[in-house]
Amino acid sequence: MKIIKPSFEIIYMDAGDSIQKRIEAAGRLCYKSEHNITENSSFNFVQKIIQSGHNSVIEHASASVKFICDRGVSHEIVRHRMASYSQESTRYANYSNDRFGNEITVIKPCFWEEGSGQYSEWLNAMLTAEKSYMALIKSGATAQQARSVLPNSLKTEIIVTCNFREWRHILDLRCAKAAHPQIREIMLPLLIEMHRRLPSVFSDLFEKYKNDVI
Repeated sequence: MKIIKPSFEIIYMDAGDSIQKRIEAAGRLCYKSEHNITENSSFNFVQKIIQSGHNSVIEHASASVKFICDRGVSHEIVRHRMASYSQESTRYANYSNDRFGNEITVIKPCFWEEGSGQYSEWLNAMLTAEKSYMALIKSGATAQQARSVLPNSLKTEIIVTCNFREWRHILDLRCAKAAHPQIREIMLPLLIEMHRRLPSVFSDLFEKYKNDVI
């Protein structure tokens, strides 16, 4: 069995001056204020349009992010409706095969210290689940049948694509202190990276959560 930490990778993101200008052009069309566009007006305009609550304008930009997380976290991610998802399927991924190393991969829980009684209990449960899964496969069960014994901690990979309005909604909910610790573990660093690439869109959320980085 392999134990890994969760991670993310931005595989595509509209960013930079050109996307700010696109958002500005869309927003100014609404107010017929195109005559106020200058070479350097887009940054402030985008920030002001978000502050005003006219968030439909930032739907003209999007990002795709690949998450490596546990199945429990992925179930929370896919609850966000205004997005497109592609996820590793336990119906077709047979973890007893060589390309998976003949083992399952699980995500290390961030809230238990290695060596603690709780971590040891979790580890034993993961090893038992792996043993049962492999025994079922060996007995002739298909992957989609054997997956019944796989745990929430099982590693999954999921690509999420949505516009910036939805990303702001996702990040604001999933970076909050009330969110599950494991989803905060990946969403807080994602917010930092999105802010680095496009501060005009994410600066307010960055300021809100910058002291909460895990």
